[in-house]
Amino acid sequence: MGGGFARGLAHIGVLKALEEEKIPLACVGGTSVGAVIGAAYCAGMSAAELAEMAAQVRFRDFARWTISRYGFASNERMVGFLKRVLKVRTFEELRVPLAVTATDFISGEGVVFRSGELIEPVRASCAYPGMFLPVQINGRLLVDGMLAHTVPTVPLHEMGANKVIGVYLRSHWCDASGPRHVFEVISQCFSIAQEQMSGLWRAAADAVMEPEVAGFGYDSFERAAELIRAGEVAAQAALPQIRAWLTPPPVSVPERTPQREPLPHPAPLPAD
Repeated sequence: MGGGFARGLAHIGVLKALEEEKIPLACVGGTSVGAVIGAAYCAGMSAAELAEMAAQVRFRDFARWTISRYGFASNERMVGFLKRVLKVRTFEELRVPLAVTATDFISGEGVVFRSGELIEPVRASCAYPGMFLPVQINGRLLVDGMLAHTVPTVPLHEMGANKVIGVYLRSHWCDASGPRHVFEVISQCFSIAQEQMSGLWRAAADAVMEPEVAGFGYDSFERAAELIRAGEVAAQAALPQIRAWLTPPPVSVPERTPQREPLPHPAPLPAD
């Protein structure tokens, strides 16, 4: 599940459609808001519970404005929010295995968390460069995972998945009239870069869902129901392909060669 600020609520609709079809998920990968929703889902929240949470959450639940050379806001408020939502503290306690991605701000290397403490990696995965301050974990300065893993399909293959669904929130952040503020400038630049570099994660995806999220702002949390519905519609369109993965191929029975009637034995010759 890729990133996209409030647009990421579309992931809940995808999970809802998969739940209703009783399609099992062996593991989940999340980047940015995809990491938040992925962590909550893997901790045991149903799609319906996630939708209830989405109806109440707002941008202020995650962000606190500040002044820093690294950005304009801190996402430290996520700690309290995640503690209330997740009910668990480590990857090992999750019901479904989860991969959370981040990016090393200094080296540019992708970082994938699959074990240990859970909340800080999720917070690092959401540290959108230019907006949120980086998060330091084990001496590394980490920012949003979207820079290294726009949609984390590759980590799921590394976890052993043989069929991977990528959910990509494709859409630029400003229209022909231009950006409204500096955040749209930054976001539009990342959107263009991600589109140009989408080959790697797409190659590792067996199916790609692209919910229609154009027209939703980065803070459009009050439109949660519409975003969830957009994810549901995208998932429903992909269901025939996914069902085919779960349907065992018909067992072919080799045709039997028809048995020929034995030739009659020739009559014995009369004795002299």
